[in-house]
Amino acid sequence: MPPLVELENVSKFYGAQPALGPLTLALPEASIGLLGPNGAGKTTLLRLLLGLMRPTSGTVRVLGEEVGPRSNHLRRRVGYVPEGEAVFPDLNGVEAVAFAGRLVGMPRGEALQRAHQVLDYVELGEARYRAAETYSTGMRQRLKLAQALVHGPELLVLDEPTEGVDPDARIHLLDLISELQREHGIRLIVSTHILNDVERLATHALVLNEGRAAALGTLDELRRSQSRSYIVRVNGPATLLADELTRQGVRCELTPPNVRVELDDPRDVLRKVAATGMTVRHLAPTTLSLEEAFEAALAAAPTAAEGGGATAGAGSPGGVA
Repeated sequence: MPPLVELENVSKFYGAQPALGPLTLALPEASIGLLGPNGAGKTTLLRLLLGLMRPTSGTVRVLGEEVGPRSNHLRRRVGYVPEGEAVFPDLNGVEAVAFAGRLVGMPRGEALQRAHQVLDYVELGEARYRAAETYSTGMRQRLKLAQALVHGPELLVLDEPTEGVDPDARIHLLDLISELQREHGIRLIVSTHILNDVERLATHALVLNEGRAAALGTLDELRRSQSRSYIVRVNGPATLLADELTRQGVRCELTPPNVRVELDDPRDVLRKVAATGMTVRHLAPTTLSLEEAFEAALAAAPTAAEGGGATAGAGSPGGVA
């Protein structure tokens, strides 16, 4: 199967200001979390994937199809939940969802029938005839989800899907999206600042920084690849190992029965332990939280001023060559 997304030397400028790229990467057939600080290029990338804007250079493919001005067939395969307000004025819930279906080419009767079905699915059935402008923030987010689902997409692109909602509404929305993945096989690209949402919804992550790829891989790969320390267990007391390593000038922390050793290269860890006369029984990278891995990826990424590259392969931890 083709990758979910392919970018070949893609860049986007707003006037003379670079916003994205150049990027050459492939996102695998998976659920992708799109991460990065404000201004990293996340929304620009989503708009390029959706065909809402054209790249300054390069080729964008989604679901194996090139994105371009005549991508009508591709648009029918993708659903989009935009960030911020997206309420059509003077329409009630069912009219708003049916109108979204009409925008991707559904016949009027089919769009209306499907609108009723998806409103029931997102639990807005009782509010279907209410003016959408009167919906609460949580209801509006579910309405946007219904609009994105009305035409039965294969891929769902979500930009800050839980923005502004209260904790109960957030959990409800995440449950709905998780069910779409699990029960209906819909693939996701989720752009969000909430890392817990990424851990709930995504198997992979792409980290952008200043329009460039800072890391790409599974969440576990991202956590491991950004680790700069190792957990070591030896055939002797952990306290003795910690003392001996400290005498060698190695920063370490005692976490019985292990010692966390702050070295970049596992070969250096083995050499330092061998110098103590002890034998390694267990050696593994420290597992970071997703937040720690995200911060480490940003700190290690070349900046645009440094001319950092932006080539990544699906599943490659670090993802930058």
